[in-house]
Amino acid sequence: MLSPAQLLQEFITLWVVIDPIGTLPVFLAVTAGMSAGQRRAVAIRAVVVSFVVLTLFIVLGQVVLDALGLALPAFQIAGGIVLFLFALTMIFGHSKPEEEIAEAERVRQTSVFPVAIPSIASPGAMLTVVILTDNDRFAIAHQAMTTALMALVLAVTLAILLAASPLLRVIGTTGAAVISRVMGMLLAAVAVDAVLRAFVTIGVLPAFGG
Repeated sequence: MLSPAQLLQEFITLWVVIDPIGTLPVFLAVTAGMSAGQRRAVAIRAVVVSFVVLTLFIVLGQVVLDALGLALPAFQIAGGIVLFLFALTMIFGHSKPEEEIAEAERVRQTSVFPVAIPSIASPGAMLTVVILTDNDRFAIAHQAMTTALMALVLAVTLAILLAASPLLRVIGTTGAAVISRVMGMLLAAVAVDAVLRAFVTIGVLPAFGG
């Protein structure tokens, strides 16, 4: 059973990699000119697609690792490096809203791209759910709880998308960009933690933290 501290840590991790606030400007750009009903349908469809994609990674991610003969520490280190590089692009490069709005303005056809993928179910989110539900370390109950937390974050994402227009008027595109960069800092810390814990697992570093 997960402790309250573990629940909070996993929730924050999933919130950071899914980044519901950063998805706001993308969603608005894709749905510009649509009716309220069409915008609502796009939001619901995008969140459902994201849930299905991330759940597939939870169910099959570890199977793929086992089939390829990859040890989890190697995956954690590689994943941590990728997450860290992704975090750097959020901090120093174009923010998630700025970068994906440009893409959204070119591609408006569906809710799958770019709202569901890569905005909500980002590569970082896919990688994170695999790490958080590793079969070798976590029981089924733990994995189910992680899936429930992911569903909760996606439910909040849906609520934010349904209230996208008034929310963006309050925080503005600049505000969303600032929030995205703060999320990048948090994600960088998560990435470093994943690498350090992998080093602990293989005995390079002594155990640390809680």
